Amino acid sequence: MTAVAGVRPIVATDRMEWRTLWDAYCRFYKVEVPERVTDTLWCRILDPASAVNGLVAADAEGRLLGLCHYVLHPHTWSAQLLCYLEDLFTAEAARGQGVGRALINHLVETGRHAGWGRVYWHTEETNAQARILYDKVTGGHDGFVRYTVRPGAPVTAAS
Repeated sequence: MTAVAGVRPIVATDRMEWRTLWDAYCRFYKVEVPERVTDTLWCRILDPASAVNGLVAADAEGRLLGLCHYVLHPHTWSAQLLCYLEDLFTAEAARGQGVGRALINHLVETGRHAGWGRVYWHTEETNAQARILYDKVTGGHDGFVRYTVRPGAPVTAAS
C-alpha cells in the first residue's frame, strides 16, 4: 500500500472496500456484528439526515486505506454540536503511514469549519499502538473514565 493521497466522505461506490475494512476492524476488536446491523450502519452513513457519518482515507489510485465513523450530537453544556469519533481503523498494510492521523486531522478540521465544540473518542486501555497516535494528536487523554451499563442489566446498589 502507498501513502494517503486524501480523505473524503464515504460514498455508495465504496461499499466493497469499506466492508473489507469494517470486517477487519470488527475482527480486531473480536466482535461479531450482525449483518443487519452492518447494513443499517451503511445506510446511516449514506443518509444525509443521519447523525452517523463516515470518512475514508485513500491512496493515489483511490484504494481505501482506512475508515472512520463519527456521530454528531447536541451537548448539554454548550449550543455547539459535539463529534464522537466512534470507529477508526487503518488497513494493516497501511499502518504507520499516517492514515489514522490523516483521518483524525480531517475530522478536526471539518469540526473547526463547522463550529463543533470538540471531537472526542475512547479506545481500549490495551490498544497501545493506537494510544501512541492519540497521545501525539491530543497531548494525552483528558482524565475521564467511561462507565457502561446495558439496559436490562442489574444495577447494583451501593452498600
